[in-house]
This record gives sequence, structure tokens and C-alpha cells, in this order.
Amino acid sequence: MDWLEVLKRIEQGESEQTEFKRQLGNVSDLGKEICAFANTDGGLLIIGVDDDGTIFGVDRDPDDFQERLSSFLQTGLSAPVSARIDRYEDPNGWVHWIEVRRMRGFEPLSHKGKVYVRRARNSVEPSSSELQDLFNRFGYILTEEQVIAAATENDIDQEKFRGFLETLGIGVDVEPQPALEQDLVNRGVMSELEKELRPTLYGVMAFGNNPQQFPQTVNFWVECVAYDGEDHTADATITGRAKGTLDEQVTSAVAWVSNLKRTESHGGLFRGEHGLVPGNALREVVVNAVAHRDYAITGSKILLEVFSNRLVVTSPGSFPNHMTVEKVMAGGLARSRNEAMANFLVVRRLMEQRGRGWPVIRRAMREFNGTEPELEQDRDNRYVRATLWLQ
Repeated sequence: MDWLEVLKRIEQGESEQTEFKRQLGNVSDLGKEICAFANTDGGLLIIGVDDDGTIFGVDRDPDDFQERLSSFLQTGLSAPVSARIDRYEDPNGWVHWIEVRRMRGFEPLSHKGKVYVRRARNSVEPSSSELQDLFNRFGYILTEEQVIAAATENDIDQEKFRGFLETLGIGVDVEPQPALEQDLVNRGVMSELEKELRPTLYGVMAFGNNPQQFPQTVNFWVECVAYDGEDHTADATITGRAKGTLDEQVTSAVAWVSNLKRTESHGGLFRGEHGLVPGNALREVVVNAVAHRDYAITGSKILLEVFSNRLVVTSPGSFPNHMTVEKVMAGGLARSRNEAMANFLVVRRLMEQRGRGWPVIRRAMREFNGTEPELEQDRDNRYVRATLWLQ
């Protein structure tokens, strides 16, 4: 962009893709606007011009200022910024401009740990829905087949993968054997990215050594909270975190609930202990949340909450493929956005055969305390919530 084009933008005034800065205390003061332009549709940042379009110029050595700008674009944000810088000596002083291109990468750009987008004439932090759309646009995580670019084959627990194959009845010691890498590719654990094999989301979540270590997967776990009352105004008395692979999350969350207060029953000379809810109902509710959550929603965890009268599991996302609450509760034809993950949990014997989960939950709860479990979805706020009533 040459000076005549910049002058035309100055005459047109500030907009969604044009920002003026009269003076700067520090070059880093430009970080918010550069970040916002890069994360949205690009834009032009003009320095030495007041908000009303009056040219004042930058009162600094032009060569030194350009070097500082260039250095900041390379190191001042979370990743190098693709931009073109230039300058012009107006009679009122030097005017500098930065032509920021829209960012391309695996995650949005951030400045001092915060993500910004352009909204009208302002650079602002995005709302939760805007942030999620931004993550999705950058290809953060869309499906279980998505490659995790920062992961390598060393992030996969190969022994756990071999054990999975053996559970499927595939002999890993029988010759001839395909190369391990080929097995990993065939089973969707790894896929090619820019001519290199990298683990997929499914591979990391099913067989990863540390599944939550990557920016995309950091919130893919179950947060557990127990309250001393019937709602969120009560004190949270016990908290826990069920992390790790998909099966580890399920077993950890179920164990956390099982360690909470139990009820007692007496019949004749015998004393019995009962969990807060039936074990098979609890496991199914948790495993459904882990298997069917929307992994495109990267900023939310599965939330398991125990109140004095109920257990609630909230999972990010809504039902896929036009499934409804009524169909799910009745055990309708099973459909999943995460087929590989669901199959993994079935093979690990943590999940009922497809479509039987909610009929099992309903029967277990009726036999346990005569109650009906509840299931709801909120498509606007993008969550599915299951409720089990306590004894």
C-alpha cells in the first residue's frame, strides 16, 4: 500500500479495518490492535494520525521506529505477525503504517495472554461464542480426526494401543505384522500433516501419555464438585479433577462420586451400603458425556456436580444428527459425532452397546429409588445436561 492509498484511508476515517494512533508511549501499545486485525480480517494501523484524521506525525527517529515496529511484529505477540510496514514524511511529520494480514495458523493470535478481535471500530476481547467460532475457524479442533500439530508419535502410549488391539482380538505378536506406524494410521490414531505423521484428537484422547498438555485439549476433562445444599449458593465442600485418557476420566469420575457419603440400610441382621446413585447409571451418564461431548467446544470442561438432592452432569455441545431428548431416552438408533471415541469406550467395556445407555440408566434409577432420570439440551447455550435424583 502506497502513501496515496493511505491518505485515502485517512480521509475515510477509522473503521473496522482502519485504526489511527496519534502517539505511542511504547511500541507494545500497538499489540491489542495488531492482534485484533490479525484475528479478524486484517487491517491498516496508521501511526501519527489523530482520531479525527489530523496528521501530527511521529516525533521519533524514523529508522529506529521502523526497526522497533519490525522487531515487535516478530516477537511481541504469541506468534510472528504477517504484516507490511512503511512510512512517509508528510510536512507535519513522519507517518508510519502497518498493513496487517489475516492470521493463518493453528490457533488465534494473542497479546499478553489475551485474544482480541475487531468489532466495528474497536479492538475487544471476544465473547465466549465469538471465541469458540474463532477457534473453530483456525482449525483448533473440529472433529476427532483432526490432527494435533504439536503432538508426535512419542505422545502416544504404544503399550496401551497394543493392548487395545489385543482386546479387539488382533494378535500383535503374530507374524507378519505391519509396522506400528501403519497400525496407528489404520486405526485413526495418527494422520498425515504436511508429510509428517501426527496424532489425531482421537489418538491423543484415547492413547495419549498426557492428553491435556496441548492448547487444544487443555479443557478436555471432567470437573467434579460437591455442594452442601441444593443449588450453587451452597458451599462447595469437595472438588476433584478427572483427567487423563477417555477411560481414565470415566473411572476417575465414577470413583470420585463413589467416595462421597454413602447411605446405609438394615435388613434383619444384615447391614448394607448404597452409593448415592446406582453404579451402572452413574457410569453410563459419565461415559456418555465423555464420548459424545462436542470437542469443537475447546473452552469448556464436562461438569459433574453433586447437590444434596441430585447429581448433575453437564456436557458441552448439543445432540448430533437431529437426535432428540425423546429418542435418546427411548434408546433410539445410536448416532455419535465421535464414532472412534465411542467405539473405544465400548471396547474398554465402559459403555453399553450403542443405544442401550439411557434405557439402562432409567431402569437402574427406577429400581434404586423409583425416580426418573432427566435429560435436557440447550442448543442456544450448547450443552446437554443429565440429572439423577439421589436416595
